[in-house]
Amino acid sequence: MVAFCDWRSHLRLVRRKPLCDVAFITNMRDGVDRKIFLGAWQPRAGHFNGPRYWLNGIGGRTRSLDSLAHDLLTSHGRKKARGQFISAVGWAQDSGAKIILLAAGTKRLFGSDGQRIKELFPDLIFTIGDNGTMVILLQETLQALQHSNLKPGKARIGVLGPYGFLGETMVKALTDRGFEVIGAGPNNGGLTKVASKYDITVCQSFSEIGKVDAVIACTHSDKIRLNTSSIDMIRPHQKKLLVIDVAEPSNLTKAEFVNCQDRVIRLDSGNAYSPNLKYVLGAISYRMFRLTRGVTFGCFAETLSLAAAISCGDGDIAGINWFDVNEENMRIISCLFEQNGFTAPNPRNFGREIRSFCLHR
Repeated sequence: MVAFCDWRSHLRLVRRKPLCDVAFITNMRDGVDRKIFLGAWQPRAGHFNGPRYWLNGIGGRTRSLDSLAHDLLTSHGRKKARGQFISAVGWAQDSGAKIILLAAGTKRLFGSDGQRIKELFPDLIFTIGDNGTMVILLQETLQALQHSNLKPGKARIGVLGPYGFLGETMVKALTDRGFEVIGAGPNNGGLTKVASKYDITVCQSFSEIGKVDAVIACTHSDKIRLNTSSIDMIRPHQKKLLVIDVAEPSNLTKAEFVNCQDRVIRLDSGNAYSPNLKYVLGAISYRMFRLTRGVTFGCFAETLSLAAAISCGDGDIAGINWFDVNEENMRIISCLFEQNGFTAPNPRNFGREIRSFCLHR
């Protein structure tokens, strides 16, 4: 139905133009995604079509690997996913894509700089999209802290996964603004590095965190995953815990949230909204992604915005390393977001609007 109703692609085909400009190559998040997109079907190529996007004439295709997030935690699963990814990039290149997003758990499949995949496809531009996600995440975080009356010098904030791309950038942003930050996660080497670099307290378990006013979840690792018990352990007495959840799949699952919804305010984070963003088949497509109208993942928004810049003749974009998450790259993406109408969406929790950020029970 998506292919049938994608009239813009039909026009491109008639005009003998490339079918798409960008491809978002991603793993599936969990069993829910597998049920929604595949059912019992197993794609022979190891990858398959997902939702299609259009933004001001830029065409984007989702190409999903037949791998779940937890599959990428094993060496065998990662090896299998790398083969699927390379095959998917070949498909995208044949379809006309010039920019490729390594989405979700695929970001580190080819190392921290993606050198191997870049060498295999030297004519393509690759990005992990984390500059775009970070622009939105930082905007949402600062707004949520303000709405919750959590101020620098008074609020204590936990960052789960502080050694990852997003986690470390968030640690720096918060410490620069005077917040007390504690990092938590299972990677002891990563914790040591972050603690030394930013002079913060770190730990490996919720039992060591102590009381915090807010948590920014940048990982879905089972070893540092929020649940009802851990939330009760770390939230201040008689107050709700603010959870800003940028992990995919979510760190705090919907089932766990239902069990503790009177003790937590959870914010979907890292997603971007633009009134110019169109899904082929509209609500059917964005609901399959568990999103809302005009909303997509921050990394998808970055990729579309980069393609829009190139289509306008900005050749400098191709020379930038989009595997680096830094202030200059974030500045560029922030400007491109403004040009394409991308902003942080209205605050939502599992797609439902958040009406209050009051933390008092």
